[in-house]
Amino acid sequence: MVVFAASSLTAAFEALATGFEQRHPGVDVELHFAGTPQLVLQLREGAPADVFAAADTVHMQKVVAAGRTAAAPATFARNGLAIVVAAGNPKGVASLADLARGDLRVALCGPEVPAGRYARQALAQAGVTVRSLSDEPNVKALLGKVRLGELDAGIVYRTDTRDPGVTGIDLAAAHDVVAEYPIAALTNGPAADLAGAFVGYVCSADGARVLAGFGFRGP
Repeated sequence: MVVFAASSLTAAFEALATGFEQRHPGVDVELHFAGTPQLVLQLREGAPADVFAAADTVHMQKVVAAGRTAAAPATFARNGLAIVVAAGNPKGVASLADLARGDLRVALCGPEVPAGRYARQALAQAGVTVRSLSDEPNVKALLGKVRLGELDAGIVYRTDTRDPGVTGIDLAAAHDVVAEYPIAALTNGPAADLAGAFVGYVCSADGARVLAGFGFRGP
């Protein structure tokens, strides 16, 4: 069974795949992670997949419109935003306002990526203007550059800052943007008969416990 999922779901879906395989002996869950727009493009071009989990409802609706969903999408998790900096916060970043400082190398995910759109919404709500040095294709790419010291700061999902190589600073409640994650079974996948079962597991109480363990909020 092939599952397409947004990059921010990597660790959580690896655990969910293991749990599903334990409940379905002989089933192998193949996970494919990338930025949500990239996954949507692949699906609309006919890439074989059984399940799609997106980081926003806007991109999920594009897959619905393309006729690739076998059932209505269901929201299974929510997430918040956070500023990500090097471990220990050596630059002393405390809020979104600090990201406008001239001494900081800051980047965001591209505006077409859910995390990038959310980040720009949060900055606009805070009245802060930030020049992104690079528009990254997904949160994992942005996180990696901060971890390696190529960037001083960025904005990612709150769950991404659980990485031990970085430090996260939560946004003020007035500026945070809540990300909604939908999931749907797809048509024409190699194991379409199992797609509904996987979606059901992700949306179940057991699935919710796994997701909560990685910092995701309930739907």
